[in-house]
Amino acid sequence: MTNHLTDEDFELLQIQRIDGVAFVTIDAPPINVMTLALFRELAKFGAQVAEDGSVRVVVLRSNDPDFFIAHFDVSAILSFPTDDPPQRQSEIGGFHLMCETYRKMPKATIVEIGGRVGGGGSELSMSCDMRFGAIGKTVVNQMEVPLGILPGGTGTQRLPRLVGRGRAMEIILGGVDIDAKTAEEWGYLNRALPPEELRPFVTDLAFRIAAFPPQAVALAKEAVNNADTLPLRDGLLEEQYLFQQLLRTDEAEPAMRNFLEIGGQTRDGEIRMGQLAREIGAS
Repeated sequence: MTNHLTDEDFELLQIQRIDGVAFVTIDAPPINVMTLALFRELAKFGAQVAEDGSVRVVVLRSNDPDFFIAHFDVSAILSFPTDDPPQRQSEIGGFHLMCETYRKMPKATIVEIGGRVGGGGSELSMSCDMRFGAIGKTVVNQMEVPLGILPGGTGTQRLPRLVGRGRAMEIILGGVDIDAKTAEEWGYLNRALPPEELRPFVTDLAFRIAAFPPQAVALAKEAVNNADTLPLRDGLLEEQYLFQQLLRTDEAEPAMRNFLEIGGQTRDGEIRMGQLAREIGAS
């Protein structure tokens, strides 16, 4: 059923698909709280786009200059049932499953954080592949412990992996605001950019990645994800296998021959490798 949804079926997400990139703008005024309705739309879109071969990159963003996603709806949490004892589950589900969908889908996921991000919005952001913020605007916060709970949507697991245990403890136990430059230095953000440069940078990066062979993007992402879950030796063995798999795709040989034809392995070409890689994608 999910795969039959159209972009017009979403009320809180504005979706625009251009040249292999799905730009998803969150529009849930007044402050983009992660309500149950917004969560369901993000989950449905994630399941849909994960199977959509025409999309190679997903960009999540907000047009609200002050908020990307504030946090999960506290009113909704207050309605969660508490009469029965807590149970340990054998499988992830709900919010965790939604976050894992964005982490594991075979395409790049990029988050453009132009304002505040907190709670469940931060947890979704950390589950995506890359995060970019705006200097003087982006603020990261995990506000759950002051409310008597904890970051229960992947936060206690994702944050230490991004910023380290001590810094994760400061953010989670302290409920403190982390500015964009600190978030960049600690590894939460890939980059903190001047506000006027944030959207152009993210847009350019998305189109750049979308121009590369999609199977290479998908399997490279899979290999990097393995670093979180596999011992090093197993990760190396899987990397060898995925490399061999890509060598046998229809895209690899033409891309490598094109690389040599436009200047690869020449002095002039290698000096400008970043631009050369863009030209391979463009051709």
